[in-house]
Amino acid sequence: MIKSFSALYAGHVLDGEGIGYSGTPHDDRWYSNDRLAKAFDIARESAIFMEDLGYDILWMAEHHFQREGYECIPNLLILSQYLAQHTKRIKFGCGFNVLPMWHPLRLAEDFAMVDILTGGRVIFGVGRGYHTREVESFGAPLIDGDANRELFEEQFEIIMKAFNQESFSHQGKHYTLPPDVSYRGYQLKELTLVPRPAHLPVETWQPIVSGTDRALNFMAKWGIKGMILGTGEEYVDDWAHRYQEANARAGRELQLGENLGLGLWCYIDDSHEKAEKALEPLFEEHVKFAAPLGMLRYSDDNMEQTGPGGAARHIAAGANFRDVIQKRAWFAGSPEETIAYLKELEDKYPGLEHIMLGFPMGASVQQFKEQMTRFAKQVMPAFGPQTVKA
Repeated sequence: MIKSFSALYAGHVLDGEGIGYSGTPHDDRWYSNDRLAKAFDIARESAIFMEDLGYDILWMAEHHFQREGYECIPNLLILSQYLAQHTKRIKFGCGFNVLPMWHPLRLAEDFAMVDILTGGRVIFGVGRGYHTREVESFGAPLIDGDANRELFEEQFEIIMKAFNQESFSHQGKHYTLPPDVSYRGYQLKELTLVPRPAHLPVETWQPIVSGTDRALNFMAKWGIKGMILGTGEEYVDDWAHRYQEANARAGRELQLGENLGLGLWCYIDDSHEKAEKALEPLFEEHVKFAAPLGMLRYSDDNMEQTGPGGAARHIAAGANFRDVIQKRAWFAGSPEETIAYLKELEDKYPGLEHIMLGFPMGASVQQFKEQMTRFAKQVMPAFGPQTVKA
């Protein structure tokens, strides 16, 4: 049953300017440093606003070097700690820390600190990355998808040891921890994370992007929850069933949709027609950004082509707005249509609890506020009592 509502702000600073296929070409944007830093102000404003409306989580994304103004938050844990000082209840989701760009022990330490300092208001999330400019610049593989996944899996194992064991060691292909060195008169054999997280076990989320058996089995092995965003409904259904089956093989019996979150790129207006008209240029801007990176997952043609790291890929010209709406990878409608769609999801996936609304790249802050308010007042009450304020 749906009972948790959140939103994703990936860190864009476009604010509605020059968006869509007829707008500014993606690679022609190069914002000033002051403009790029506005992502932090937008995040703070959004967190305060969402908390007042009764939302549960503000998800944000870790990315680097994006002078084009799309994803401008390089450190989720630092920003979450800052936002927690301006709010009282809302949580902050790491959507997602890109493990190959971190040393696993540094990420484990940083998360443990922010878990303690925020009273458990930060949700751990991990991903493999999809920007070559980012991951390869940090000296980690992405073009070689197998090497990327191999590194990611070993890093995650180290982090779980650090979180959950009072002392630990690790011997793998990429890391030997601790190193075989002498320390203060004895030979080092174990390490202790100082401090460890206060809230154990650490709830962990990962995006489901490729939907491979290896990925789903890995998530089931570690009890990782999965987030699906911007994906055609037939793939959502396939992944939900296979995620459930993978967890069953791991000895964890879940209802269909349990431990999954469904993210929606959507727009609500008084009528379906008005909602589609407002959403289409935002969709076009998303395609300008995401298609060359391999992040469109709307059809068999999309899924058959792969980009860096194995993510599905498709050229921008092949992404048809009407087709994507029909496949419900994106959603536009009235409040009544939105409620009906979410009720359909409840019936289809009885274990589904989490709905995440995307703040589309190119949407203005004012549009985001209007959408969050409309959804909170006209949709959320259909799914239980909310704390909506005027």
